[in-house]
Amino acid sequence: MLSHGMKQTGNISIHNLQGVFLAMRNPWVAIGIILLLAFFASYMNALSWADLTYVLPATSLGYVLLALVAKFALHEAVSPLRWLGIVFISGGVGFVAGGPALTSHEVQDGVELPCLAKSARHGESSQEVVSGEVRR
Repeated sequence: MLSHGMKQTGNISIHNLQGVFLAMRNPWVAIGIILLLAFFASYMNALSWADLTYVLPATSLGYVLLALVAKFALHEAVSPLRWLGIVFISGGVGFVAGGPALTSHEVQDGVELPCLAKSARHGESSQEVVSGEVRR
């Protein structure tokens, strides 16, 4: 949406703030900004309960979707080298997502809280949720 709106708006410069504000009045740019804010809120939520090493690679799958949208919806040229880069990113996501999670979840007073898995190994006396099981 941002790409489509900015192609309609044309070139802007940070030195001309009036042009920046006029670009934000474009409906496509405004919707793109709202979607970026929604992504950022979702990203913060995900980081509150999972490891960065899991969340960040999961967001990189967006590169695949963006390349497909750029190619077929925006009719942009996506070079074979860029497709190769996307394949490498996707492969890296597979390696990282397949690794062990470092974040477990503890249950305290009926509320599930994220914690580092290694802290539970040091003898803390709380309940821990691992793979849907509650351990003491």
